[in-house]
Amino acid sequence: MIDLRSDTMTRPSPAMREAMANAVVGDEQYGEDPTVLELERRAAAFLGHEAAVFVPTASMANQIALRILSQPGDEMLAEENAHVMINEQGGPAVFSSLVMRGLPGRHGTFAPEQVRAAVRDWSSGHMPRTRLVTIENTHNSSGGRTWSLEQIDAIAETAREHDLNLHLDGARLVNAATALGVPAAEIGRRFDAVTLCLSKGLGCPLGALIAGSTELMVAARRGKHLFGGAMRQAGIVAAAGLYALDHNVERIRDDHARARRLADGWAAAGLPVDPAQTETNFVQIDLAPLGLTWREAEARAAAEGVGISDTVNPTLMRAVVHLDISDDDIERAIEAVPRALGARDRVGA
Repeated sequence: MIDLRSDTMTRPSPAMREAMANAVVGDEQYGEDPTVLELERRAAAFLGHEAAVFVPTASMANQIALRILSQPGDEMLAEENAHVMINEQGGPAVFSSLVMRGLPGRHGTFAPEQVRAAVRDWSSGHMPRTRLVTIENTHNSSGGRTWSLEQIDAIAETAREHDLNLHLDGARLVNAATALGVPAAEIGRRFDAVTLCLSKGLGCPLGALIAGSTELMVAARRGKHLFGGAMRQAGIVAAAGLYALDHNVERIRDDHARARRLADGWAAAGLPVDPAQTETNFVQIDLAPLGLTWREAEARAAAEGVGISDTVNPTLMRAVVHLDISDDDIERAIEAVPRALGARDRVGA
């Protein structure tokens, strides 16, 4: 199976497994695991901040960030299809008692004017206080689309004008940085708190990080315990993160190149694909012209040995390229999926 359902399908390489097996460990809750401490030190610099905290998952990292940047009853602004809005089980409301307000987006982004218009006048005591803005870069539901530095700066300036905290859901931050041609720190430093997933393009079996000021990370570490994320000899998995920072950051550009090759190949074969929308490692297929449901498309592709998956849009399917996908896999998928979905019949018609 050529598994393009998600970049969460990555598996640790033999070299990463070796690094994990040889990790020096200690009790992480006592602050005595040297591998965890080294990952947190390096990740803080990588993300453009003073300190970082290692946690099991990116969703947990996001929820900790939202909690420490707000108070119960505050309002959070995010793009309406952002991961924190629709893929984390209502976590901002459950764990931080936040009012969740979705802003209509364009390719996962929104404008400063939208933020200004959404900020509530809470002085009457009848409204929640708008306190937090969260950005997702790259944006999952929009097909791995990026926020430019100029767009981020405009939102950051607006946030400062209205005393709003700014959070970056950087689950795929390395993809965004690669697409923009800047270090991840150049993006991360613009936010009060930033999160990074290790188990997507970076290829780790699990793990995530949250970074911010030293003072804020004291609160984040408390949140880690509160959310049940404290571990013991966690250096075994932290070693995977260190390996990824050393070996799997630069190679993200290979995923992007392969995704663009896939998009170009599928478009040439007659699939409803717009290669210009493939900015990172996602390729989206519009099922509407093919007259297929996502379940039909998924089953047909699987029968041809390729895994693709649905999205929040019922007419869009996605393929996500990752480090377990080779050039040969891409060429085989270019042949198999158009055949499976009837694109060649459509071209002939």
